[in-house]
Amino acid sequence: MTTATTRALRTPPARTGQAAAGSPAPPTPPSLPSLTGLRWMAALLVFGLHVHNFGWFGGTGGRLMSWGFGAGATGVSFFFVLSGFVLTWSARPRDRAPAFWRRRIARVYPVHLVTLVMALVMAGTLTHRPLPAPDQALANALLVHSWWHPWWQTLNPVSWSLACEAFFYAAFPLLFLLLRRLGPRGTTALGGLSVAAVVLLAWTDAHHWWTHSVYSFPAARLPEFVLGAVTARLVLLGRWRGPGLEASLALAVIGYFLVPQVTPGYSATVCTLAGFALLIPAAAVADLRGLPSLWRSGRMVRLGELSFAFYMVHLLVLRAATTVLGTKPRFGPFAGLAVSAAAFAVSLGLSWVLYEAVERPARRLLLRRRRPAARPDGVPARREAPAPAPARD
Repeated sequence: MTTATTRALRTPPARTGQAAAGSPAPPTPPSLPSLTGLRWMAALLVFGLHVHNFGWFGGTGGRLMSWGFGAGATGVSFFFVLSGFVLTWSARPRDRAPAFWRRRIARVYPVHLVTLVMALVMAGTLTHRPLPAPDQALANALLVHSWWHPWWQTLNPVSWSLACEAFFYAAFPLLFLLLRRLGPRGTTALGGLSVAAVVLLAWTDAHHWWTHSVYSFPAARLPEFVLGAVTARLVLLGRWRGPGLEASLALAVIGYFLVPQVTPGYSATVCTLAGFALLIPAAAVADLRGLPSLWRSGRMVRLGELSFAFYMVHLLVLRAATTVLGTKPRFGPFAGLAVSAAAFAVSLGLSWVLYEAVERPARRLLLRRRRPAARPDGVPARREAPAPAPARD
């Protein structure tokens, strides 16, 4: 995996439109398994945050959970940056926007729909929460609920981030067109503007310039997605000059533990943005050059494949557990570890079921190719070569 992939990293891809008609399609960018493994770590941070918020640990255990997972919400910021990187990395220059959106719907919507139904059933049975109004439920189903603050925590609360992703997907064809027209300097400038936008939004949010926090507002989270796309483009152009995997990971960890020093909410994004924006391309470069990477192991990649389903289902499991454990029971360390491990095991088991029984078969069904229509002379039309599978995100 060394010579070919290193050449792919150093050789900028041809611009769309430069190849003559009938020339072979440009090679598919190599897969990046380390990014799939890193997804699992981000999902685990969010799980730990929610266990902490549910108050399953008291005393010293609670303080340790607060220290280790109090900043776990930054895992969502990691997902946003990673999404921009992976979509740009796997983008097809000749692709049309409807085809791209179809793949995105096939990727995320089936699991969202199933967990939405699970949340509805739980609201009327286990958790006895008030059912959402029809407009709230419809907004959640259509992934637009994060645009209106009173709706953003309805049904499955973690789906607010999926509504942000839906907005990113809608904007991506235009963003990708812009990135293809920009050279390395213009791309770098766009990344700088994205960082400046995050800093400005964090400052205004901390000083209460807005009626509600911009933490869950899709347009406010777009700069993180754009920054991920910028770093991917620079790697594709062979112009990435960031630090290696170890240094990038250290910066990400330092930023993570700086979060308690800032105003809670959107401001935490400023602490971790640089580390995440360096860590993701560093992991990609490690894969391309065949350098050592903990995140590339088979077990980490498998867990990364389950991470989306795990993220979507774990909070429903924790909510269901409150019917047995009560609200904020503040267990001792051993009891807290036991119930957390049980909730983790149930969440992981359900994520495996969702991945194998919903996510994969639904994606195959929705992306199934139609049979080519026969020509008038009875000869079947030429079937196009199958499109390359996109990188996992």
